[in-house]
Amino acid sequence: MAFERQTHLSTDHVLLADVQCASPPPGWTDLRPAGVFGLVMVRRGLFRGRVDGVDRVVDPASVYVERPGADQQFSHPCGGDAYTEIVLSEPQVAAMLGGDPRVPEGLAFTTPELTVQHRLLLTRAREDADAFELAERTVMLAACVLEGLAPARAAGGRPSTAHARRRLVDDARAALDADLRLGLDELGRAVGCSPHHLSRVFTTTTGTTLTRYRNRLRLARALERLGEGERDLGRLADELGFSDQAHMTHVVRETTGMPPGRLRSLLAPAPAPAGARGGSAWRPRATPPPT
Repeated sequence: MAFERQTHLSTDHVLLADVQCASPPPGWTDLRPAGVFGLVMVRRGLFRGRVDGVDRVVDPASVYVERPGADQQFSHPCGGDAYTEIVLSEPQVAAMLGGDPRVPEGLAFTTPELTVQHRLLLTRAREDADAFELAERTVMLAACVLEGLAPARAAGGRPSTAHARRRLVDDARAALDADLRLGLDELGRAVGCSPHHLSRVFTTTTGTTLTRYRNRLRLARALERLGEGERDLGRLADELGFSDQAHMTHVVRETTGMPPGRLRSLLAPAPAPAGARGGSAWRPRATPPPT
């Protein structure tokens, strides 16, 4: 069997991978217990999953939910397939289900909105989006799947009042302003909220995602530094939380239409003309008072 797996994101709490499975062998795989919580979202083809003796067909309109400890085996009656795999830590799952990590039984089904969200996530991953954006998109996608299985439990843990939601958003904005290099998990810990609840509350309250808001802050900080004549773009990229200088250049160009070097030439003060003393303008000597 030809099996190709590309991991796009791997943190302590979230893993995102693109899997291509070609020419699988006939019949069922060996029975084995699931060791992690995972979501398998088929993009092409289908497979059958046998979980604790119950058969299920998994196709692009459904989501296979892997529950830790469940005995499972698989078959590929139609040949190869392609799917996206999301693995979450137990604390992350518990946060998405009102503090209880036990995942409800049943097969999850997609919606048109969920399908688009899934494909956008994969597209951004293939475009080498940074870890913060991928983590935010991944946890929000997983949260939508779990809401379909247990809507009442998924609603638990969110701030219940408008004041609490505004306070959470303000705390997140302050934490980002203090350190733009924070990852999504670190930001959640800093404000005492799970990443997916934080992302949802932030988007609902501000009208924009944490990723977009963070990029606005980074752009404003970059323009300020470029306006001061900053020439070390590698250092600037690191201080602003970009993966490297090329990533910063891509984001700045995408946002403003110009690369950092061009912006620096437009924003930085012009050098003082030769012969100028201290850069001050000439002023006429004051006329002495009449005697």
